[in-house]
Amino acid sequence: MRESYRVAVVGATGAVGNTMLQLLAERSFPVASLKLLASHRSAGEILTFKNDPIVVEELTHDSFADVDVVFSSAGASVSREFMPTAVDKGALVIDNTSAFRMDQDTPLVVPEVNMDVARTHNGLIANPNCSTIQMMVALKPIYDAVGIKRIVVSTYQSVSGKSGRAVLELVQQTTEALEGKPITLDKFPHQMAFNVAFDWPFLDSGDNEEEVKMINETRKILNDDTIGVSATTVRVPVFFAHSESVNLETHKKLTAAETREILNNAPGVKLMDNPSNQEYPLAVDVAGKDEVYVGRIREDASIENGLNLWVVADNLRKGAALNAIQIAENLL
Repeated sequence: MRESYRVAVVGATGAVGNTMLQLLAERSFPVASLKLLASHRSAGEILTFKNDPIVVEELTHDSFADVDVVFSSAGASVSREFMPTAVDKGALVIDNTSAFRMDQDTPLVVPEVNMDVARTHNGLIANPNCSTIQMMVALKPIYDAVGIKRIVVSTYQSVSGKSGRAVLELVQQTTEALEGKPITLDKFPHQMAFNVAFDWPFLDSGDNEEEVKMINETRKILNDDTIGVSATTVRVPVFFAHSESVNLETHKKLTAAETREILNNAPGVKLMDNPSNQEYPLAVDVAGKDEVYVGRIREDASIENGLNLWVVADNLRKGAALNAIQIAENLL
């Protein structure tokens, strides 16, 4: 084991990239040197890491000659083009895009759930989708205890999951809506301010891409193709943190009290479930936190062995940057 590592962050100027820099510093990740990479449009920008200014470099195939670990979050097409080069040059790549998630030979990893498969990597490990990550952290302890037959999940996803610019556009749209001005549409297909919308491309099946990701990634992470998964993903006018309503049908009966006990001792989970005192996870409270918060745990009497949970997590931290860093910390 080395004492420190030469690190590169691809997509450093994006929302996830910025969160990555923050967490690398917060968690004292053993950084010997740090290279910040982005497109030619962002090259030359200056970012700060531990109070030191670092100039962003343009991403090329020559960027990885002196790099040990790559955290990539610049989009699937960029990862497909450049990450194989990074692997060929000896770097460990943890990719936060959809490019390699469903590749048979690429581990898809949530450290609290299936860290063991990460050790079978061939130089590249995939970070799951943000919505899948938080759901898996909450459900794996239940899966281990009684098994899961079916999952029905509806998401309420913040705009930061789209991009940092989407956050700014929501601010702009909110002002325009309050002032009665025409609504600017750039990052969103519909007005996002004071609205809920479907914000991902639709497939011939009627599902959107985000829903299919949650279905396929859940089965791969749990290594269980027998689980039925039905997902509906929705964008809401919230800046940070995704919320999910999760309905489960388990193989064996689990009471709400038993579920709380299981989750109260689960890694990465923060139980917040006291509705009588208005205590349950809210996006505004969870934003900036590292844990996956779970509340509103109750039995669903409409089906045998049914449970309902409310799951909230910061999509830029645990849903992206933190999960990737935790993988590296466990491996290195």
